[in-house]
Amino acid sequence: MSAPEIERTAAEADGTVSLRRMPRWYTTLFVTDTLERFGFYGMQAILVLYAAAPPDRGGLGLRTADAGALFGAWISVMFLLSLPGGWIGDRLLGQWRALLCGCVLSGAGYLALAAPTGWATAAGLILLAAGGALFKPNHQALINLMFDGRRGRESGISLMYVGVQVSALAAPLVTGYLGEKVSWHLGFSVASAAVLATALLLVFSARQFGGTGMSPRRPASAVERRRALRGAGLVLGAAVVLVAVLAVTGRLSATAAIMVASVLSIVLPVAGYVTLYRNPALTTTRRRRLRGYLAVCLGATLFWIIIAHSASLLTLFARDHTDLTVFGLGIPASWLQAATPAFILLLAPVVAAVLPNAGGVAAKLGAGLLMVGAGFLVMCLGSSFAEDGERVSLLWLALVYLLHAAGEVIIAAVAISSAADVLGPEFVGRVLGMLWLFAALGGGLGSMLVRLSASMSEPVYYAALGGTAVVVGVVFLLSRRTLGAALASGSEVQKGHV
Repeated sequence: MSAPEIERTAAEADGTVSLRRMPRWYTTLFVTDTLERFGFYGMQAILVLYAAAPPDRGGLGLRTADAGALFGAWISVMFLLSLPGGWIGDRLLGQWRALLCGCVLSGAGYLALAAPTGWATAAGLILLAAGGALFKPNHQALINLMFDGRRGRESGISLMYVGVQVSALAAPLVTGYLGEKVSWHLGFSVASAAVLATALLLVFSARQFGGTGMSPRRPASAVERRRALRGAGLVLGAAVVLVAVLAVTGRLSATAAIMVASVLSIVLPVAGYVTLYRNPALTTTRRRRLRGYLAVCLGATLFWIIIAHSASLLTLFARDHTDLTVFGLGIPASWLQAATPAFILLLAPVVAAVLPNAGGVAAKLGAGLLMVGAGFLVMCLGSSFAEDGERVSLLWLALVYLLHAAGEVIIAAVAISSAADVLGPEFVGRVLGMLWLFAALGGGLGSMLVRLSASMSEPVYYAALGGTAVVVGVVFLLSRRTLGAALASGSEVQKGHV
C-alpha cells in the first residue's frame, strides 16, 4: 500500500474526511483549489463592473446589456473548453500536469487583464478560459482518483467548498475594493499572484500523490493525437476566419463575440455528449448510465443559468437599485459577491454531514433546484419594490444569496461526485468535462436571457426563471427512483439497490 493510500485509509476510517486529519494530498488539493478560486472569484467580482464602467473611469465602456452578458458568455467558453481539458488530462498529460499548465495559463490571463488596453483584455479572457478549462475538470478528476471509490467522497468534496469559499469570500473584498476604489487593473494583478502561487505549490508537493495523475492511465495513441491536433487546428482556423470576416465587414465587437460564444455554448454540449456516447469503448451498461447522467447534466444547466446572474444582473442590481450603506458607510457593489461564499462557509459542514444520507442523486438535485428557484422568486419581490426608482434593502439580496448558496453546495457536490461512477475511472476526466459543457450551456443561455431583462419587467423575468427551477426541482423529486435505476450498476439493479 502506497503512502497516499495509507493516509487515505486512516483519514476515512469513519467514512468522512476530517478537517483535522486530512491526508497531505487532500490538504494540497484543498489549498490549490482555494488559491485558484481566489483568482476566479476576484475576477468575477469586478469583470462586469469593469466592462460597464466608462473609459474615463478606466473601464471598457460597454452597454449595460453587453456588460451583463459578458460574464455568462466568458464562463460558457471556459466550460466549453472543459471537455477537451478533461481529455488532455485523461489521455495526454495526466491530471497533475494539466493542473500545472492551467495555472500558468490563468496567471498569464490575469496579467493580460491588468494591462490597460482592449486587446489585452480580449487576450486575457481567452487565456483564462483555457487555463480554467484545464484546471477545473482535472482537479475534480484527481480528487476522485485519490479517493478511488472509498467512502467519504461526497463529504470530502463538500468540505473542500469550505476552503474555496474562504477565498471566494476574501477575493471580492480585496479585488472589489482595489478595482472600484483604486484601479481595475490592480485588482486583476492580485488575482494573478494567487494563481501563480498555486502553480508553485503543485510543483513542491508532487510526491504526495504517489504517482496518481502524473501520467494518463490510457495514453492516446499516435493516431488519436494527430486526430486531436487536426481537430484543434480546424477549430482555431475557423475562429480566425470568423474574426477576420467580422473585422472586414465592420461587425467585430463585444456584442458579436458574446453572441458567437452563446451560440457555441448551445451547439457544442450536444456534440460533446453524442461523441462520448458513441465511444466504442463504452458497454451497454455504461451507455445506460450515461443516458441517466444526461438528466443530471440538464439539471446542472438550469442551476448554472440562474447562478450566472450573480456576477451579472444581480451585481448591476446591487449597483443601481440597492442601498449600499452599512453603518453609515457606503460599500462597493462588488462586495456583495462575498455573500454567497460566506453563507456556503456556514452551510457546507452541515451539508457534508447530512448529504450522504439525504437520498439519491435525483432527490438531492431536486432539493437544490428548489432552493435556487426560491431565490429568484424572492428576487421577484425585491425587484418589484425597486421599480419606482427607490433603492431597496441589502437584505433582499442577502436572502437570495443564502438560498443560492444552499442550492449550490448540494448540486455541485452531487453532480461532481456522481460523475466518477458513470463510466469508470478511465473516463472520469471526460465525464467531468462533459458536465462543464452543460454548465457552458447554462452560462450561454443565461447570457442570452440577461438581454431579455432589458425589454421586460424585472419581477416577471425573475418569476419566470425561479418558477421554472422550482417546477424542474419537483420533477426530479418525483422521478428519483427512475433516475436512480438509470445510474445504477448492473449488480445494483439486480439486487434492487436503486
